[in-house]
Parts: sequence; structure tokens; C-alpha cells
Amino acid sequence: MSESTPQESFGHLLPPSWTTQVTSWLAEDTPSFDYGGYVVGAAPRTATLYAKSPGILAGRPFFDEVFRQCSCTVTWHIDEGTPLDPSSDPTNKIRVATVEGPTRNLLLGERVALNTLSRCAGIATSTRRLVSALRAAGYDGIVAGTRKTTPGFRLVEKYAMLVGGADSHRVDLSAMVMLKDNHVWSRGSITEAVRSARRAAGFALKIEVEVQSEEEADEAIAAGADVVMLDNFTPEGVQVAARRLKERWAGKRHFLLEVSGGLNIENAASYVGRDIDILSTSSIHQGVPHVDFSLKIDH
Repeated sequence: MSESTPQESFGHLLPPSWTTQVTSWLAEDTPSFDYGGYVVGAAPRTATLYAKSPGILAGRPFFDEVFRQCSCTVTWHIDEGTPLDPSSDPTNKIRVATVEGPTRNLLLGERVALNTLSRCAGIATSTRRLVSALRAAGYDGIVAGTRKTTPGFRLVEKYAMLVGGADSHRVDLSAMVMLKDNHVWSRGSITEAVRSARRAAGFALKIEVEVQSEEEADEAIAAGADVVMLDNFTPEGVQVAARRLKERWAGKRHFLLEVSGGLNIENAASYVGRDIDILSTSSIHQGVPHVDFSLKIDH
């Protein structure tokens, strides 16, 4: 295995139960007989993982676990988080890893491992692209993904955001209290919603409130919100509101300002401002292209 890098350390975030997800993926893909496996048998073979399109390598722990459960071993030749550019190679593909094991088992894990790696790398690539664009535009705040993830695949998608250089925001409903319009309408007011949330969450969890106007932001801050999300503001409107809020509450209350709603690689730079602490978006993980990988048995 290659030497550890800071990017690889994200694998240590994964909870003890995460390998059961891989078990369920394999069970879904082969619910009964493996007819192709019967054809090829169990003779030991090696296979090479190739990258065939540009992107960021991400998803090594998941790829490893698929093949571990298939009694195969993986040797990586490229570190997690490394940019891949197949056009730089005469063959238009890059040798990324070698997998060894019984022939049947190599093919048993092939599609599950490739699908996971391709999706994870695609999100990391999209994330890296947006983060780089915002840094180039002078933004040094937090870039975050959202909870609009795929049920059953959230762990992979949130992991990919981290590898790509973004903040994972709240991973699930238990990670932070986010009070959106439906919460506020159901409770009656922002103030009552925040008070109720604080009673349950205590001091350990931050409370974020989604607001539609500067007046609502003032109410959220006065009620004790830790983070205020300016949702679906125009670029010009968010700059004005953020500046006035920070000036008005300077020295009185500490809070973070988050901007969200329709941000993507084309328009995110227009929201950059010194008073904005967080830019969050689902564009880095929803509908993004996959990175193309293939696994070929050596012959």
C-alpha cells in the first residue's frame, strides 16, 4: 500500500458500522447464484484498476472494503485526493491500483467497487472545482455541501466532499439543529422555534435558522441562533444584508452567516464577500458526472 497522506486520514472518520453498508451492496448485486463466477472459477489472478477520465481520486476505503469482503487484496499506486489526467498518458488511461484474488471474486466485486469509486470521485472532483474557483475569487471562508444526499449512500457522498476540500456541513439530523421555514411556521415564530430547540439541544449543538429577510435574521440572532442562513437572496442583496447584520450586531452577539440557494460553479463567485462565513450548495454532489474507471484482469 502507498504511504499515508492527509487525505487518506478521512477514512478514520468512518464509523464501525459502515462496512455493513458494503455487505448490503454486495448482497443486492448477487442475491442468489453467481452464474458468471461459475464460468470463470477460483484460480488466482490479478486485475488492474485504470482511470479513463480526468478527476480526483476518492473512495479508496470503500473500494478496499468491497474487495476485502470478496477475499481480494488491493495495492494502490496513487494516493487519495490526487488529480488524475489520463490525457497525459500515451494509453489515455492511468494505472491506479492492482487487485489480487480468485478470478470469481475479482468479478464479484468489480461493478460494486467501480460504481462506488466513480460516484465518490465525481463528487470530489466537482467539489474541488468549486472550492478552487471560490479561492481564486478571493473567498477564504467555508464551502459546504448539503444534506440533499442519496439515501443509503450519504456516507460515501459526504466523504467525497471532504476529499474534495469542502466542509460536510451537518451529516444528518442529529449533527446540528437546522430550523427551516416549516419548523418556524409550525412553531409560530423564529424566537419560539429557537427557544424550543435550545431546550432540547442544550449547549453541545449549534442552532441554525434559515431566513428569508434581514428582519428575520435579526430575530434569529436576538433569539440566540449560532448560524443564520440567508436563503435564496440575490448576490447584491446578500452582500448588503450581510454587511448590515455584521455591523448592527458587532460586539453584541457572535454568529455565523451562511448563504445558500442555487449556488453553483457559474454563479458562486458573485456571492463572495468578507461578511459571509459559509457558502453551501448541493451542486457539488447532485447530478455531477462520474469519473470513469475500469478494472481489467491481466492477461
